[in-house]
Amino acid sequence: MEAMEAIVDRYENRIFNFGLKMCGQFQDAEDITQDTFLNAFRYLNTFREETKLKNWLFKIAATACIRKRRKKKCEPDHELSLDSFINTDGVQETYDIPDWSDDPSDKVIQAEMNTVINNSIRALPHKYKLVFNLRDIEGFSTKETAEILGISIESVKTRLHRARLALREKISRSYQEGKST
Repeated sequence: MEAMEAIVDRYENRIFNFGLKMCGQFQDAEDITQDTFLNAFRYLNTFREETKLKNWLFKIAATACIRKRRKKKCEPDHELSLDSFINTDGVQETYDIPDWSDDPSDKVIQAEMNTVINNSIRALPHKYKLVFNLRDIEGFSTKETAEILGISIESVKTRLHRARLALREKISRSYQEGKST
């Protein structure tokens, strides 16, 4: 039982944040977290240690996200309000984008850029956002992402490439619209 508690303590926040980034709803992220750990504990005897425990948990979490999407309880393809991204501390959940500026005007520009990037990531189609979050945000390798999602390495590369192109296009469009106003 102590080992189970240690696993939850170590991965609960990461799984919750992953669920929140994928579905955008606090309640859905809680459900995904709960489903992930319930299934992990239920099937722990099938874990063969052929992969890392973290990868196995994220595979379960990704499956829970896909199941929730199929049930239409979560609609990640529509644009969401920033107010809907709050974590357990009541703080707005965003993607961590480093801030290297010291100048106050640079900070304003950086904050604007963060908003544009976060909104662009949230607007990605679900299958691209899933790969993008696992690969670029959570830091899994291409092979690990493929194993977690049960797709080929080529599919991961293709989806990641398309996600990055879509992000580049949305971010560029956002800044071009800003210059014309």
